[in-house]
Amino acid sequence: MILVYTHSITPRIRYIFKHIFTRTLSIPVDFTSKVEEFVAHNGPKMTYTKTPLGNEFFVKSNDLLFEQGVNDMEISVQKWDDVPCFFKTGSKSTIPYDIFAASFYLITRYEEYLPHVKDIHGRYTAEQSLAFKHRFLEKPVVDIWIYKFLDVLKEKFPDYGYQERAYEFISTIDIDNAYAYKYKSLVRSVGGFFNDILHFKILNVWNRFAVTFNIINDPFDTFQRILKAKKQQDVKTIFFFLIGDYTTFDTNVSASKTKFRLLIKEMVDYARVGLHPSYFTMHNAALLKKEKERLEGIINMPIQRSRQHYLRFSLPETYQNLIDLEVEEDYSMGYASTVGFRASTCTPFYFYDLDFEIQTPLKVFPFALMDTTLNDYMKLTPRQSLGRIRDLKNEVKAVNGTFITLFHNEALSDYLRWKGWKRLYESMIKIAIS
Repeated sequence: MILVYTHSITPRIRYIFKHIFTRTLSIPVDFTSKVEEFVAHNGPKMTYTKTPLGNEFFVKSNDLLFEQGVNDMEISVQKWDDVPCFFKTGSKSTIPYDIFAASFYLITRYEEYLPHVKDIHGRYTAEQSLAFKHRFLEKPVVDIWIYKFLDVLKEKFPDYGYQERAYEFISTIDIDNAYAYKYKSLVRSVGGFFNDILHFKILNVWNRFAVTFNIINDPFDTFQRILKAKKQQDVKTIFFFLIGDYTTFDTNVSASKTKFRLLIKEMVDYARVGLHPSYFTMHNAALLKKEKERLEGIINMPIQRSRQHYLRFSLPETYQNLIDLEVEEDYSMGYASTVGFRASTCTPFYFYDLDFEIQTPLKVFPFALMDTTLNDYMKLTPRQSLGRIRDLKNEVKAVNGTFITLFHNEALSDYLRWKGWKRLYESMIKIAIS
């Protein structure tokens, strides 16, 4: 155990020190604000305050972890060796930056509570983030800082027994459209047919006809391929099903369709299943509750994990609604427009609510990349995408983190905008587990 002396033990200090020491480095941590208790401790110890007590391991504290609420602040990003960092500490400090306050700022998404401009879907944009502006979005800098800190810790306390965590890969699949044409209502099928004719989409007309009359398989029905890859490579896989009512943004098969319900039940037998709350659940707790109960009614078990459709969430409101519904894990932490680490970490962390100044029971699993980001937003080819996937995976592997990817069943279809992308998923898995 390491003992930390600080002049005031705040909820923020408990939260970020436990995340860094206990959850990332597997080192138990305790706190004291009594000098005599600190001096009497024989094991590893450090002070986190304004001035050192003596010549002990000392990190000069930034004010952030002793404040409450959210304040706009000037942040000067500099380099710790070759890694971007901020909250400089001064010459007396054992490390040159207060990584505890800096990590807290990034992991809690402090900047997303400040006034900002939202995109057309009401989302916080990557371009406004500190990580994007200072070009470290594609590096899990929080984890990198922690490992640099660990090196210094080992020098100071070489006899302590340190444990190393293992790299992990999680494949997550969003089911926005289980089927391109199958099991859609008569109105949608007929409407789609005439719409294709009107816009001279002859190939779509043929495919729609051929699928309807079982001449060919539905192009989006790629579930067996995903399960085969899961089984062959022993990949932890989670399916997130969109089962909201039909809207402009929510166009999945109706949850009342027997075949769709059977598909969901089948996936539960082979993988984990979570909720994909619909577009308008971001600010609507009642709608979120309705959809959670609907999915629980289909799979006959409580829903523990969730990811917002369109990655539409607002902090802290959306997360507070998930917590109220006893959802334990959220997988929405990432950007639609670009790849990288939205919370600057590849380590799952508990959501800290800056409104109430408490650590919540909701565990956030940040993902590194999404298929539609690579194809639709970044306009990369499948070959270019593999290069970016490899780079991100290497960043995560270097800090023994958790590499989480987001794909859609449509991406394996080789159909319409996914032409030529069919093999990317299997190639990505090979990279991720290598």
